[in-house]
Amino acid sequence: MPAADRGVASTNLAVMDDYPAKIADLLETTAARVRSMTVDRVAGWASWAAAGVVLAIIALLVVVFLLVGVFRLLGELIGVEVTYAAFGGLFVLVGLFLWSKRKPRPATED
Repeated sequence: MPAADRGVASTNLAVMDDYPAKIADLLETTAARVRSMTVDRVAGWASWAAAGVVLAIIALLVVVFLLVGVFRLLGELIGVEVTYAAFGGLFVLVGLFLWSKRKPRPATED
């Protein structure tokens, strides 16, 4: 083999030897991009959703405790029967308001 051909052959061999490393790097880079576009985003959304659920539960507990506290306070001040009537009337009024804001279902033909 002439000397010039040996240099080209060794260069081609060096390039061929580098292909597995290039392919591995390409696969790793592609996997990292896909992960950053999918899994990382979903993990962020999941953590925000979990925090939202925890905050909603805490807010619900605060509302319940406040209602119980106000009920007991009013029960001591004006009497339990009057307090039941006041809370009942308040809940009926809130229910009527929400009922008036609902959207009726469209009529379906059977």
